[in-house]
Amino acid sequence: MDESSMQLIGEVHEPIPAAPGHPVLMDDEYVRKGVANIFIEVEPLGGRRKVKITATRKRIDWAFFTQEMLEERYPDAEKVIFVMDNLNTHNMASLYTAFPPEKAKRLADRLEIHYTPKHGSWLNIAEIELSVLKRQCLVGRIDCIEKVRTKVAAWNTDRNNRQTNVDWQFGTNDARRKLKRLYPKF
Repeated sequence: MDESSMQLIGEVHEPIPAAPGHPVLMDDEYVRKGVANIFIEVEPLGGRRKVKITATRKRIDWAFFTQEMLEERYPDAEKVIFVMDNLNTHNMASLYTAFPPEKAKRLADRLEIHYTPKHGSWLNIAEIELSVLKRQCLVGRIDCIEKVRTKVAAWNTDRNNRQTNVDWQFGTNDARRKLKRLYPKF
């Protein structure tokens, strides 16, 4: 799981469409239209992902995204292993902020959280997938959250239909070499 923000940007002047021999002409000036938050969850071996766009990036947003994952996408799973960065909202306390204690505990008991090491975001498959999403789908100026949601939903559906798997090739020997400071010396 990972998340990222995206600035919503509008045009001051409408671009002039391309014509034979001339590219689209766009003004450098733009208008800020706020920010959208992107949550992404990736099941690497199943080739599935879920992306949700929210207007804010708060503890309760993470908690509701996690609840949807547990109750809607994996309702029968006893434990779900969550690999993510150590952002201050990515923890069990967020569940207790958003839900009554009984429900928060029920959700927390089904989660096994593993945090990527500091400066180890490249180990987070969801972050890699988020980068793919941004390059393939969110290029250019987008001025409202609904347009982001529409574009991302189409990308998400296509990517899931193709069951694009993650071919993770970082093995134990690679980890011992790259992350040697984390391994004990005998």
